[in-house]
Amino acid sequence: MSHQGKEVLRLSKEVLAKYQHLIKILKSGDSLLVAFSGGVDSSLLLKAAVESGVKVLAVTVDSPIHHREEISLARSLARKLGVPHRLLRSDNHLREDFKKNDLLRCYYCKRAIFTSLKELAKKEGLSVVVEGSNLDDERDYRPGEKALAELGILSPLKEARLGKREIRSLARFFGLPNWDRPANACLATRIPYGQPVEPEWLNRIAAGESFLRKMGFSQVRLRHHGELVRIEVWPQEISLALKKPNRERIIRKLKKLGWKYVAFDLEGYRTGSFNPDGLKI
Repeated sequence: MSHQGKEVLRLSKEVLAKYQHLIKILKSGDSLLVAFSGGVDSSLLLKAAVESGVKVLAVTVDSPIHHREEISLARSLARKLGVPHRLLRSDNHLREDFKKNDLLRCYYCKRAIFTSLKELAKKEGLSVVVEGSNLDDERDYRPGEKALAELGILSPLKEARLGKREIRSLARFFGLPNWDRPANACLATRIPYGQPVEPEWLNRIAAGESFLRKMGFSQVRLRHHGELVRIEVWPQEISLALKKPNRERIIRKLKKLGWKYVAFDLEGYRTGSFNPDGLKI
């Protein structure tokens, strides 16, 4: 195992034992298709898959529901890890069950995408499809997990009892360049349930968030409310957003993208702020 300087001193035996258990889980399949978003979770999963010694193919879904820079990052990381990498183009965002944006949107999406990944795995002679859900994901509303279970998709990070903080520590330990990259999610999560998901708004949300990240905001969500866009950034970065030059730049850009009103959310960024409280599937 490679590591970064003194980081070896900061990993507990428990975390290292969980990582070894992860590798053992991955070795139980003789070949793997890794659903690889380029995020820290799937990056650690891919790193462990390589270390397990089994045949591995990384596949990244290419769709307007994801930021374009995620595709570039996934390519770069797969190359760094020496793993064959493919893009799976998806028009899932155009399906009516997805576009209607009800509470099962994520279920429909995962069901369609992972059905395609299973078909690709079969075509390539790969025995198991794995994805990067972690232990902490159980705390949120994630109907897509039902689709994964129905299709027999494995979630080895969760099986190894690895949470987000442990995953980031391991990713840093192994020198993965995205170890501290903020979490991202499908762009449809920026649109309230019940409001149809339109490709035009996915594009505008992606452009607006990219603009804000280039301004230096480390975590950004643009929540779409028709004519109004609600900006979520880390609470400690709200003051930066409200400084006059920055505020004026942000307002100009977001109005140019098509919103009539621009609002800052004083609670700041929080995961799944459109998700129904306490609802589990």
